[in-house]
Amino acid sequence: MSNLKVLEETPISAVELKEKLNKVKKRDKELGKKATKTVEYLNTFTNLKIKEAEDIKKKIINLNIPRLRDRHIVKVLDIMPKEIDSLKMLFSGENITIKEEDLNKVLEVIKKIKC
Repeated sequence: MSNLKVLEETPISAVELKEKLNKVKKRDKELGKKATKTVEYLNTFTNLKIKEAEDIKKKIINLNIPRLRDRHIVKVLDIMPKEIDSLKMLFSGENITIKEEDLNKVLEVIKKIKC
């Protein structure tokens, strides 16, 4: 077995994954079985455009919320919660505490894009 070395890990949202798989499909003309199933799933459950997702991500990063990492922002992009309780649930399994006012700022960013 070859020794593979992971150089970098970067979390990506479902919208970004969908975009990357579409590029692979254009390049290779056909996707494998698992990739095809993944694209079907993503087409069903992702409603955002890549530009909207990038815009939301930038705006959330610009909020400068302490301890909020890229993986947390990706979770927010994938779920797009509409109320504070749903947003809190995203972080319930994490070792992170975010102030209520910061959570409200994140929700405001999401609501502005969805309108």
